[in-house]
Amino acid sequence: MELIALLGLPVVAGLLCLATDSPRAWERLNLLAFAGLALLALDLGATVLANGPVTALGGFLRADALSALVVGLTAFVALVTAIYAVGYFRRDQRDRRIAVPQLRRYYVLTPLFVGVMLLVPLADNLGVMWVATEGATLASVLLVTFYNQKTSFEAGWKYIIIGSVGISLALFGTVLTYYSAVGVLGPDTAHGMNWSVLAVIADKFDSRAMRLAFVLVLLGYGTKAGLVPMHTWKPDAYAEAPVPTAALLGAGFINCALYGIARFDVLAEKCLGHDFPGKLLAGFGLASILVAAPFILAQRNFRRLLAYSSIDHAGIMVAALGFGGKLGALGAMLHMLFHAATKPLLFFCAGNVQQHYGTPFFLKIRGVIRTLPWTGGLFLLAALAVTGTPPFSLFQSEFTVLSAALVAHQGWSAFLFLAGVVTIFAGFLVHMTRLNLGTPEAGAPARAAECPWKLTAILLVAAAVILLGFWLPGPLYQLIQQSARIIGGVS
Repeated sequence: MELIALLGLPVVAGLLCLATDSPRAWERLNLLAFAGLALLALDLGATVLANGPVTALGGFLRADALSALVVGLTAFVALVTAIYAVGYFRRDQRDRRIAVPQLRRYYVLTPLFVGVMLLVPLADNLGVMWVATEGATLASVLLVTFYNQKTSFEAGWKYIIIGSVGISLALFGTVLTYYSAVGVLGPDTAHGMNWSVLAVIADKFDSRAMRLAFVLVLLGYGTKAGLVPMHTWKPDAYAEAPVPTAALLGAGFINCALYGIARFDVLAEKCLGHDFPGKLLAGFGLASILVAAPFILAQRNFRRLLAYSSIDHAGIMVAALGFGGKLGALGAMLHMLFHAATKPLLFFCAGNVQQHYGTPFFLKIRGVIRTLPWTGGLFLLAALAVTGTPPFSLFQSEFTVLSAALVAHQGWSAFLFLAGVVTIFAGFLVHMTRLNLGTPEAGAPARAAECPWKLTAILLVAAAVILLGFWLPGPLYQLIQQSARIIGGVS
């Protein structure tokens, strides 16, 4: 029942928003649904730690430690985003940027988007996981076009076209994975697409079919994660979507795509060994980091800067899987946790700045900390945290990933990894210090009181960022360790 409730709660909330006409009711329904979702996610994590994997509907749904981790991160991002969205859209309404029908679209589609995102880690069947990923794309593309502007539709069109090509490749890879297993499935063909079944017999798969399947899956789910060269939809989508949607894409949906890659990587490594999938993963991961670096250095739009930051962090997690070993798996899981906890703070601060100044361009904004003290200070803190500055938690995960490369005797990969993350740190530091600490331009908007709803969401995420820099709760670390063991090839 717990797994069914996790999927059903956001869907019910979205349908209730469709059936009501009050914007205040929509806000409350989303807040209540995502608060309930967070409690269910906490309970799922505790249950998995205490009793092992949980199943429902005859094995159709299954949650192990990796599933519980992704569900928990999705629930966290959804909850803080729901709090922030109240103040964000009230400001948009006050500025007459949106009408009530647009607001209804957001509050109906967002719970549905979250619901299908949750189905990705909870579906044991790889085909259903693919369907859920496509469903999340369809729900989110209508949110990317939320503002009904020419640039919004261009971003949405690019997102759906590139995403559709990617998800088609993932479908072919999924079918080929099943084909590679047909000869060894035996009598259990009814559950032949279930990951829990395939993981047991993956060493007997047809290696030629599995090699091609993994390439297609990596390209397909890599498109959703924003890996280079399938990343080109991301800057436009992040810049044009409303900030709450961009936060869900950048801190929630990215984990679902990486979850899909990790699940297939387990099958590929059991069938082919680590060398082939490891080189592919490390290559795509390092390419993503190195391509993101110069775009971050030259960036003029801070909303697009966050997109290239997500491309970088997706690359770090995939590279960690490619480096392999216990440290690689642990680094990937730690980075997934710390990135999901940190990235919403960047999006929320960016949203506050854009709404206050009416522009997302660096050249037009200076001295944010003088006009929006909380936003400016925490924006700088978030920039330091997301670039892995000690003592923030992402430093720990990036150091673990770097250690994994060195332990695997991949010296050049370690050098390229380090060069990329240091360059990105420098770019972020230059942009954010000018934005927040510079002298305000003549005629800049005056100092203003910060919205309590938006400030509450920002402070909640900031508290999590600071806390995780110094303390990782024991049960959460156990979940991370178990997840690392799963993607390390031990189910």
